[in-house]
Amino acid sequence: MGEQSKASGNGAAPTVYLTRRAEFSSSHFYHSPSLTPEENRQLYGKCNNPHGHGHNYTLEVTVKGRVSEKSGMVVDLKQLKEVLNREVLNVLDHRFLNAEVPVFKHLIPTTENIAVEIWRMLEPRLEFCELHRIRLYETPDLFADFYGPEA
Repeated sequence: MGEQSKASGNGAAPTVYLTRRAEFSSSHFYHSPSLTPEENRQLYGKCNNPHGHGHNYTLEVTVKGRVSEKSGMVVDLKQLKEVLNREVLNVLDHRFLNAEVPVFKHLIPTTENIAVEIWRMLEPRLEFCELHRIRLYETPDLFADFYGPEA
């Protein structure tokens, strides 16, 4: 029995999760218009500074699919990288999120919200594969995972 048949148990190509990592730098601040200035300071602390603060984010985009018998791959990595650069990195890298990225003019750019927005930016553009997970590191010891709206 071939390796593919052993891996899948039924002769079908195995499903593999493939992750591409990218980095970008952005600045932001946390502020909720539904809170008073004092409540914002209490909730967000130094992250409520209207002049913002920056992060070097690490983004992991995980796609899932069957390994193509023809190519041996789940997805063309060059194609995935091009979409990631065009749809996400060109929009978020070296930007003050609150002022320069339209969605964050009305949405607090927390790590969680940025991860969800990256999903929304990418998912419709990935016709050639299935988006499985967005993992966004704000710092080496803080990250958010988003598995899509139906997860």
